Amino acid sequence: MTRDAVKTLFHPFAINELTPPADGERTLFLGAETGYELPEGFCPDILAVQTFKPLYEALKRRGVNTQTEIDGEDYEYVLVLMSRHRGANENYVVEAMRRAKPGARIVLAGAKEDGSQSLRKRLNGLGVETQHLAKHHAQAFWFTRPGDVSDLTAALSTPDTVVDGKFVTAPGMFSHSEVDAGSRFLARYIPEGYRKAVADFGAGWGYLSDALLQKSPGVERIDLYEADFASLSAARRNLTGSGANSNVRFFWHDLAREEVKHHYDLIIMNPPFHEGHATEPGLGQTFIKTAAKALKGGGELLLVANRGLPYESLLAEQFKTSEEVARNARYKVLKARK
Repeated sequence: MTRDAVKTLFHPFAINELTPPADGERTLFLGAETGYELPEGFCPDILAVQTFKPLYEALKRRGVNTQTEIDGEDYEYVLVLMSRHRGANENYVVEAMRRAKPGARIVLAGAKEDGSQSLRKRLNGLGVETQHLAKHHAQAFWFTRPGDVSDLTAALSTPDTVVDGKFVTAPGMFSHSEVDAGSRFLARYIPEGYRKAVADFGAGWGYLSDALLQKSPGVERIDLYEADFASLSAARRNLTGSGANSNVRFFWHDLAREEVKHHYDLIIMNPPFHEGHATEPGLGQTFIKTAAKALKGGGELLLVANRGLPYESLLAEQFKTSEEVARNARYKVLKARK
């Protein structure tokens, strides 16, 4: 899961191209991951920010001070590990400028597919002088935080998106600019008038749960499970206007590694098959196994998947009955009964 770019991020300090933070100097690490070693003399007073639960837990196990949300200001150093989401990267730069003190060092690193070169050139075009180097198949670049950053932050800020006129999302979330086509297809087959206990596995920013609440407002309860804290927070906001009260609960949860403690009559899901940058075809299969354990006897799983993903044999193994409900040019809807 860890990327080589995290090593690149610390490389300028390791080769003395940059002076590392000294004792008493604080560092903010945005998009933090493990997989790095602190260079000699690098003050370990680091606040790491990571919203994806598997990466968050890995940092905590290493003993890193880790949070899901950015906190504090007047940092002497800000490190940014870039993602593949341009808007999220630009928003990280905005936060870095806002949280750093004037004259602080801001250092970023990312692979080519993360847009590291294009972001560096964009900053250069806005008058920011940067230096850079390449290492570990990635690029690191850095600059000094100017005294006045108001024009820069205004130019770089990517606002939240409103999808379908009701769902507020942000760059970096899965399908943040529109409803995922697979989820929209699955929503057509969510039952109407359902009244039992439901879980939404990999709930994202709440589209499928909202669809369930619209079709089945009298549902006993619906629990949303999502590994990305930011997406789960968005889901909490988005469902506020859906009549959701005490019958909706939210769990920041790593379904691939953590046990589900509650049991359900129905589980709906559009399971992922990527984790971070890496493609993990087995991830969706793990979601299915977790769902099988979390369903009550006679409970049902309703999921959507790309047509080419081989889930049928696993469903037959884990459930008493299973069938294909529908398919279109890209997706299939599968149902299984425990």
